[in-house]
Amino acid sequence: MAQLFFKYGTMNSGKTIEILKVAHNYEEQNKPVILMTSGLDTRDGVGMISSRIGLSREAMPIFSETNIYDEIKGLSFKPYCVLIDEAQFLEKQHVLELAQVVDELDIPVMAFGLKNDFRNELFEGSKYLLLYAEKIEELKTICWFCHKKATMNLRMMDGNPVYHGKQVQIGGNESYFPVCRKHYKDPKL
Repeated sequence: MAQLFFKYGTMNSGKTIEILKVAHNYEEQNKPVILMTSGLDTRDGVGMISSRIGLSREAMPIFSETNIYDEIKGLSFKPYCVLIDEAQFLEKQHVLELAQVVDELDIPVMAFGLKNDFRNELFEGSKYLLLYAEKIEELKTICWFCHKKATMNLRMMDGNPVYHGKQVQIGGNESYFPVCRKHYKDPKL
């Protein structure tokens, strides 16, 4: 029976490498998958899933107007799994469409993304995945500044923490650090 999975973690917790690994494992058994990612993240081009360790794959980009259910239903084959990267950028209707893919097309969906933003608030996509997913799993990593578990994403600009501003600012290690609660409040400790 197909299910909707949400695998979340802070920056640098291995979400992208995990999605690429899952895709590889299916495809190695001649089981096709569909890879999708947010059209917002254009660092390596629209529709590219790229990990920090250098692996990348093309994916179907998701934009505000994308109807994920229609895209999957309209395929000429039935994928064994739908894999979504950067799931935090999904909108509510996208999450509902993913649930529809699971419920009506009987195709498992695994969504990977951040849970909370640099202000420590939920992203829209993450909020609705937490509400609708049957399976929720945290991918863990350690704080950039100590040995504790990272639970938050700290945005930095010119060496200083940033706690206000627009929610979406695409970036990597140059802008964001996975941190524990203590170092989120004061990274200089």
